[in-house]
Amino acid sequence: MVSDLEARPGDTARLVVRLPPGGQIRRFTLAGVPGAVRRTRGAVREALADWQWLPGVTEEQQAAGEDVLLLACELVTNACLHAGGANELVLHCTAERLRIEVSDNDPTRPTPRLPHEAGRPGGHGLHIVDRLATRWGSESGPTGKTVWAEFATP
Repeated sequence: MVSDLEARPGDTARLVVRLPPGGQIRRFTLAGVPGAVRRTRGAVREALADWQWLPGVTEEQQAAGEDVLLLACELVTNACLHAGGANELVLHCTAERLRIEVSDNDPTRPTPRLPHEAGRPGGHGLHIVDRLATRWGSESGPTGKTVWAEFATP
């Protein structure tokens, strides 16, 4: 992986990370792991540093990296709270986007709590995911589901 700082006259600096064709994938087993959210935070932070999403060159890039970190932890937290625990975390970074996937054993697809009440404790996770991710969803699997979120490269 190679990176360059790219700037054009009048533009803000933009970090360009050269990934191999197809990008890079990192997988983390979380099944039965104590402190899954804490471990997720460390693993994602390390990956984002390697891919140069953190620290960001600009405020926008820094915010994008922090959003990815927040949502990865939120998806793992949701799996722990509502699906009996997360099995695996997958990060797939390409030049165009970064995708987070969290799998668990519960086939129930996640749905945002409606009506969303900002002042009420709990029930905000999927609303945060919907607001920060470029797109998100879930896919059924043979033994559960995978919830995913994608971010465009800043």
